[in-house]
Amino acid sequence: MKVKLKNMICDRCKTVLKQELNQAGIDILSIELGELIVMDEASVSQSVLKEIAERNGFEVIDSNTSVLVENVKTALIKKVESLQGLNEKTSTFLSNELNVDYSVISKSFSASTGITVEKYLIKLKVEKTKELLQMGNKTFAEIAYSLDYNSGSHLAKQFKNMTGMSMTQYRKLQKWNRRTLDRIV
Repeated sequence: MKVKLKNMICDRCKTVLKQELNQAGIDILSIELGELIVMDEASVSQSVLKEIAERNGFEVIDSNTSVLVENVKTALIKKVESLQGLNEKTSTFLSNELNVDYSVISKSFSASTGITVEKYLIKLKVEKTKELLQMGNKTFAEIAYSLDYNSGSHLAKQFKNMTGMSMTQYRKLQKWNRRTLDRIV
């Protein structure tokens, strides 16, 4: 049985859920970001699975639109986290990754979340910028380049529009206001 999950964004999420399910005696065939495959579906109660997922901050999703939106989020989060393939056009990347026409992806995502895919990707990049600024081991130009911006000033402008402060101001803060990537919309 394949189960789609919302809010599953990192390897730690997979580890926590796997431990909880194993403790409940549920055998897992595989677990990936946003997806869980249970070995013997006859022995698993949907309500128990749902309760374990929700107790750990995840949500079982069952509508096709919700699954598509979560797949978009997961694909973009992986892309931003890895800093790989950011130069590929978002529409091409998502169409190839999800094997769905981009117009369907775009309409479903916007209707479900209230923002466009592109705006969501910018929000992810701003949060990744915050992380890289906190680490302090990259210049602004290096951060912009790693996130596939044509210039540091383009990233700086988007950063200021989204956060209300410059990257320099943010770097100087001691109380950073980062959000986890699964809480961005």
